Amino acid sequence: MLNNEDFAEETYEPEIITLEDDLGNEKDFEFLDVVEYDGDEYIILWPVGEEESNEVMILRIESVDDQTENYIGIDDEEVLQKVFDIFKKRYQDQFEPED
Repeated sequence: MLNNEDFAEETYEPEIITLEDDLGNEKDFEFLDVVEYDGDEYIILWPVGEEESNEVMILRIESVDDQTENYIGIDDEEVLQKVFDIFKKRYQDQFEPED
């Protein structure tokens, strides 16, 4: 997980996760955090190479076994917003408010 020291240090190396879509296309994401909400865990990812983007990807984590996880898309806008609100509050010092 990220913390204030990670942002301050010049040696910070992001953790990159490569995901594959249903068509077999791979895309890299920077791991930002895991948020717990309503008994589930959600992974927060930032698309690599899209520094100008202000959107993160939020996926529900589904454990397959001790070493394997699936990441599931979320259709429920209320759940997405609640998870994102938790994430924003946790890192409020690193975000600039949007008008």
